[in-house]
Amino acid sequence: MSIPSQIAAALSLWIDSVARTVSARLERTRGARQIAISEDEEGALTLRLASTTSKDADLPPGRIDIVDGVITEPLSDEWSAAMKGAMVDLALQPSRFVFRPLELPGRAVEFLDGIIRAQIDRLTPWSPAEAVFHWTPPQAIADDHVELTVVATARAAVTSLSQALLDAGAAAVEISTSAPGMEQVAVYRQRVGGQTGSSRLRFALIAVLATTGVLAMLSVGLGGVATDSYDAQLQQTQRRIAERRALARGGQGGQGSSPLEILARRKQTMPSAVMVLEELSGLLPDHTYATELRIEGDKLQITGLTSDAPSLIQILEQSPHFASAAFFAPTTRAANEAGERFHIETRIKPQFGPGT
Repeated sequence: MSIPSQIAAALSLWIDSVARTVSARLERTRGARQIAISEDEEGALTLRLASTTSKDADLPPGRIDIVDGVITEPLSDEWSAAMKGAMVDLALQPSRFVFRPLELPGRAVEFLDGIIRAQIDRLTPWSPAEAVFHWTPPQAIADDHVELTVVATARAAVTSLSQALLDAGAAAVEISTSAPGMEQVAVYRQRVGGQTGSSRLRFALIAVLATTGVLAMLSVGLGGVATDSYDAQLQQTQRRIAERRALARGGQGGQGSSPLEILARRKQTMPSAVMVLEELSGLLPDHTYATELRIEGDKLQITGLTSDAPSLIQILEQSPHFASAAFFAPTTRAANEAGERFHIETRIKPQFGPGT
């Protein structure tokens, strides 16, 4: 099983567990009447009130007979009224069920529903569609394994009993059983309309999780857009601050806009062709000859001959007066030339300060 499948299965089991727990608590808090029906060894069904109110306090136990999904004898008026909207717990004899012990690795506990469903036709006489089943709480044993007991019976047998009680007015029916030394195990639940409260709650949880996921993705997307916008505003503000500081520094001294000071600032900020030539004469190796130099603003283009053109890029990059050196045309070699003809463009840094 792939990792996404494992995550989906674990999430589905968690949703099912939460839905069942919350649904059961909601049903109890609603104050619905609780009716317990127990089956004796002869198959007779006895009704008792599990939760009573003042008007139900004197209601004695009753009998109910269900054959082929039909109540053969009408309930008394008192029990018929008590059945309306009640939550019915029907405890059947273990002889109606198949009990199969099962041993699994400890890590399989998170995927019990899928594992047992895949093996139900091997453990019982029925296919997964023909059976209703559940299991006892897993108990840890040696070697990081767990053991449990699968409890199953034919779906048709329990659905007919459940539907008969729903037709009698019950709001919900839970069918369970227990063997000696075993806790009560609920194998089937049904509500009026065929959909359990936990199923509706499960759909609601899935909808909430899906909505939360969509909102989270929208939040991340909007956060990224907002961050980009704030970064752009910050950069624009920093540029304006730098421009204002430059204007403030240029205005200091009273006569900052005089022709002499303008020439002085231009000398300090604009590259000097003489100093560029002097720097190049010290940088270029002996095997390199520049045949053409062109200065346009702060860009310098060099054309010439050399025996190792790629090394010139590194030489220019290491100089404090140049940056962003790159070839602006292909390097070629002619038959009548001793070296490679290179075409390099670099940016001149205004490093020539006062006094130069």
